[in-house]
Amino acid sequence: MKRFPVLVAALLLGTATAGQAKTLARPTTVANDDTIVVKLPNQASMTLYVKNKAQLRELRQYKLDSLLVLLDGYISQAEAAGKNSKAEQVTMEFYPAKEQPGKQVPEQIRITVRNQGTGAKATKSADHVDVTLGRVFGVSVEESTDGGSDHVSVRVGTSAASDSVRNAERKAKQEERRNRAVHSNFDIDLGVNALVNKSVPQNQFAPDLRPIASRYLSLNWHYDVRVGGKGSPLFLRTGPEVAFNNYMLDNNYQFVNTNGVTTIVKADAGRNLEKSKLAVTSINLPLMPMLNFQDKKGKDAFRLGAGGFIGYRLGSHTKIKYEADGGTKKDKDRGSYNLEDFQYGVQGIVGIRGIDLFVKYNLNDTFKSNRGPQAQTLSFGFSLLN
Repeated sequence: MKRFPVLVAALLLGTATAGQAKTLARPTTVANDDTIVVKLPNQASMTLYVKNKAQLRELRQYKLDSLLVLLDGYISQAEAAGKNSKAEQVTMEFYPAKEQPGKQVPEQIRITVRNQGTGAKATKSADHVDVTLGRVFGVSVEESTDGGSDHVSVRVGTSAASDSVRNAERKAKQEERRNRAVHSNFDIDLGVNALVNKSVPQNQFAPDLRPIASRYLSLNWHYDVRVGGKGSPLFLRTGPEVAFNNYMLDNNYQFVNTNGVTTIVKADAGRNLEKSKLAVTSINLPLMPMLNFQDKKGKDAFRLGAGGFIGYRLGSHTKIKYEADGGTKKDKDRGSYNLEDFQYGVQGIVGIRGIDLFVKYNLNDTFKSNRGPQAQTLSFGFSLLN
């Protein structure tokens, strides 16, 4: 690439005032063909990194004096936020084109401030400031302080700034993820059911469930709402859950309705049941305080929570599977089976990284009083997080 002459400075700053043009009367070019250093009388310097003249012309839409005033205000806000932040790096985004419609200003300005210390140990001024102007032209301004000497660099679409910009964007996303007020996620609960505190009328059988086959499955759309402000590990979990409870009987028993009462009886003589279950579908809503600790990248590291839930039965049916007439028969019968429509209970979780262990206990009986086996449901297992 040909070295740009001194007039390139005027090309870039053609929209500046006449007084400013005089201060640029002593520009200097350095050895690199794509670098222009402008020396100012106050010993300040501006370094431009460009690929071609077209990139310089793209900058002519901005008035230099207005742009510098704009940047100074935004950098001051970012530095103030950096001094009040516990993080070593703070990134802020501004949208001057929306704030000043009709003016020739960048669409977006992203400013990243890095301090030597944090909190009370933070320096009075930022140790390093990265500024990115807009996505269209990829202009980057860097300001650093070294022994009282300030240096400002402006880069236009060069790879020299791309790593810094990508690193700033990555850290900004991590900071945003770490301090997000509401975390939404989809997860799946897989576990088993048990009936506890069983009590049945005289001459009836207590439900004896097959432990592994009595499966529990729940599809959960959870929202973890941060409580206590930015950086707080305390969350309140809520969100709809669609749960599927299977109660699989053993020893050739089955659920039947007799005179409006749900009972558990032996299958007909000569019929060997391969499968006999009661399946219940419900929708639940948890309300559970939770401590969620995150790592430096903003990802969940350890969780601990305990709370309650309420639910409503959407549907239920029984299903038996057996051999008859030389083939496999399946009988499915839909009905309420005197199950309680509303349910409520307590639950708890403990988790590390992408997996939780959970337990749920229904405080009310699974079946209506005196119209079915008196027992409460206990579900436990693990959760797979997205």
